Amino acid sequence: MTDIEKRPGEIHLPFDPAKTANDGSVIFIGKIRSPWKTRSECPKNMTRAREHKPTVIIEIDDAFCPGLSGLENYSHVIVAYWMHEARRDIIVQTPRHVNEPRGVFSMRSPVRPNPIALATVQILDIDQAAGHITIDAIDCLDGTPLLDIKPWHETIDGVSE
Repeated sequence: MTDIEKRPGEIHLPFDPAKTANDGSVIFIGKIRSPWKTRSECPKNMTRAREHKPTVIIEIDDAFCPGLSGLENYSHVIVAYWMHEARRDIIVQTPRHVNEPRGVFSMRSPVRPNPIALATVQILDIDQAAGHITIDAIDCLDGTPLLDIKPWHETIDGVSE
């Protein structure tokens, strides 16, 4: 983790959740291969990521490859990933694009107690034997740990008024 200057109005937790977490555990099922090697290169959101038209491959660890069976029936998936280079100790942030501080749960910032990110992505290709899913874009660093993949259903995941 890198130090970030404290912006006006920000509140830092009196502890680092990364050092005190003991109430659950997850395993990473693979990693995401993106073109971005540094945080400064990485797009801030999926809209910006799609503008770059990157080549992105989700690599599934061998033991989890059988879990890809049937995924070819879907056009999109929801990808959950662990923003492993994000800080976890700021609970109120002052984003550069707004004038006042906001609580972390009202933002999509990777800086949060549990740096879990979600993206709905389009499947371009699946190679189950290799454990590779090629997707249209992602807004994370190369090598970001993968938590989960879920099929996207328009009737379940789409929002209607």
